[in-house]
Amino acid sequence: MEKFFKTMDKVRPIYDWVYKIFLFICKILLIADILITSYAVAGRLLHKWIPFLSDPAWTEEIVLTLMSYMAVLSAALAIRRGAHIRMTAFDRYIPKKVLYVSDIIADVAVMVLGFIMLFYGWKYTTTLGARGKYISITWLSKFWMYFPVPLAGIAMIVFEIESLYNNVKKICGIQVEEVK
Repeated sequence: MEKFFKTMDKVRPIYDWVYKIFLFICKILLIADILITSYAVAGRLLHKWIPFLSDPAWTEEIVLTLMSYMAVLSAALAIRRGAHIRMTAFDRYIPKKVLYVSDIIADVAVMVLGFIMLFYGWKYTTTLGARGKYISITWLSKFWMYFPVPLAGIAMIVFEIESLYNNVKKICGIQVEEVK
């Protein structure tokens, strides 16, 4: 059994790689959000004195879209670190194996949510989202507004697979390396 876990632990760099990609995406989106919001605020405040600086109508919709990406992707990233809000008040009173089993049940439930987000999110993205257009950017499809949902579903599934694997290792009494 331990040989199986050693073999499976070789996959960990892939999880690290996926985590770093989603984290990088969140960082880029945050930078873009800050720059666009700063431009919009400067356009509103300084338009009197700097006439070429204005507040374009597209800034609000793009900022909201970028925020939706960051919200769902950062929630998926929190799965890997175990940083979600959870009830831990009774953890020290519950036997470890019972606690690990309850963690597995929670992981399965969240993974089911990830699959729902992936399949139904993709359905809405490719149907409803593909038909709509942004109000202020008429050439841009609302596909991009709905796309964070299936994207986060993929990330949730990947990180829940790792979490399930780590909880099975804990039940078997094998030390699990913490995510940095």
